[in-house]
Amino acid sequence: MELTTLTYWVVGCTFATYIGIALWARAGSTKEFYVAGGHVNPVANGMATAADWMSAASFISMAGLIGFSYQGYGGSVFLLGWTGGYVLLAMCLAPYLRKYGKYTVPEFIGDRYYSKVARVVAVICLLIASITYVIGQMKGIGVAFSRFLEMSFTQGLTVGMVVVFFYAVLGGMKGITYTQIAQYVVLITAYTIPAIFISITLTGNPVPQLGLGSTLVGESTYPLDKLDQVVTDLGFAEYTSGHRLSTLNMFFYTMSLMIGTAGLPHVIIRFFTVPSVRDARISAGWALVFIAILYTTAPAVAGMARLNLITTLEPSTGQNLAYEDRPQWFKNWEKTGLLEHYDKNADGLIQYNADSSSNEMIKVDNDILVLANPEIARLPNWVIALVAAGGLAAALSTAAGLLLAISSAISHDLLKGVLMPSISEKAELNAGRLAMGVTVLLAGYLGFNPPDFAAGTVALAFGLAASSIFPALMLGIFYKRMNTAGAVAGMLTGLGVTLLYVFQHKGFMFIPETAFLGSMSPNWFLGIEPNAFGAIGALFNFAVATVVCRFTASPPDHIMQLVDDIRAPAAA
Repeated sequence: MELTTLTYWVVGCTFATYIGIALWARAGSTKEFYVAGGHVNPVANGMATAADWMSAASFISMAGLIGFSYQGYGGSVFLLGWTGGYVLLAMCLAPYLRKYGKYTVPEFIGDRYYSKVARVVAVICLLIASITYVIGQMKGIGVAFSRFLEMSFTQGLTVGMVVVFFYAVLGGMKGITYTQIAQYVVLITAYTIPAIFISITLTGNPVPQLGLGSTLVGESTYPLDKLDQVVTDLGFAEYTSGHRLSTLNMFFYTMSLMIGTAGLPHVIIRFFTVPSVRDARISAGWALVFIAILYTTAPAVAGMARLNLITTLEPSTGQNLAYEDRPQWFKNWEKTGLLEHYDKNADGLIQYNADSSSNEMIKVDNDILVLANPEIARLPNWVIALVAAGGLAAALSTAAGLLLAISSAISHDLLKGVLMPSISEKAELNAGRLAMGVTVLLAGYLGFNPPDFAAGTVALAFGLAASSIFPALMLGIFYKRMNTAGAVAGMLTGLGVTLLYVFQHKGFMFIPETAFLGSMSPNWFLGIEPNAFGAIGALFNFAVATVVCRFTASPPDHIMQLVDDIRAPAAA
């Protein structure tokens, strides 16, 4: 069957499945809309959490970042930060928040800090982080549609909006949960099958994680050694070379992703859907297992796919590929604009190297590595179609979770919690659906017109969550003395400092350029790039919150008792 037709069939079947699940799991109450009734099996919730978490960035971009921008070793910031955040979440947040038993993160913050102001500030922080994150998901939907289904970006994003609108508005958290389970199956299958094929082809080992450490077929050379040789011959740094930028930057980038993971509201609310505190811990453990399947495969995909890409463009040492003889995958991706070639010396050949003056591959987008991987390796059309469905599943699952977090913050925390406390359950449910619909339209608009500061990375969303929400939750659980003034001051400070640093692009001019900074911008605070600044923002949050609370009144006795109750061991 022709590729486009096959892709329509595969993607169409997955979309039909998502919509069918939404019809079956339609939410009938606010509890089902916000937390799926609170009775989701912990293993099933772990799978749904993994799908909710593994966004288009994980599926489409992470291997490309490891393979290109972060040169192998540097990509460990994503592997350690994103997976380590789940350990932190399972140990320090999920059980306590589940024991508290409410619907949303701002609701916990509002009650713990006995203040509607704190609740509103938490809503603002949630909206900024979640809207920033959802932009990347909407862009991922448009890119996947435009390449594999031969639609325009606008058409693809519109179709994605309609699908998300249908199952998210109709089913709420209940529909989203069971849809995300199906989406996890689709995305993990789509990610691992090409990796298995390529690992067998290159190394003869069907397990990609082990294949990366095996020798190449017919050779005594290891894949990473071969890749080091290939990239250095082209003038690039060794693939297995050391740190990107500085050790300090690596540390704070990893920490920012880690505590940002633990502070993202759309991830946290998943642990409100299980029956008990024990189930919340079990659910977090299973989520880590399901996530690790993809995350341990990503380094193998990155290394092997980049080796395939380079050897395709450089058939043999000293021989450049004629542009007219470029492979079909090259032509396909040129149409999307993610791959661009300019024949600088007009010799009809493709020069690909690290010298910007002679390199004719003027654009090789990170996203190509995963999406074009099956085509580069000449895998069957059904594998290529499956990758398209997997990329869409990853983007849709995270988009739905983010949209629910945003809409629940508006309908439950602002409307019910602050503006109209006496609203009926039915009216609140309708308001939640209306807020979800409006949020889908807003997300679509931002997908069509992404602001410059957020269009390039989802790391900003993690930094914002890390600097604003995470410290408020940690202090609320583990520091009884923390009060309203401290929490509000801390959240506003952490959020403000991080946003200001990011909007400045290069940060503040705190220190002069030194040998320590090397090639980094002299305007970066201690050489820390904006994407890694969330952890610094969190330190500002902790410091300001602690100082302010020491100079203001202690929390009431019933709040002190609330903290003791949350932290007391539970039998279930």
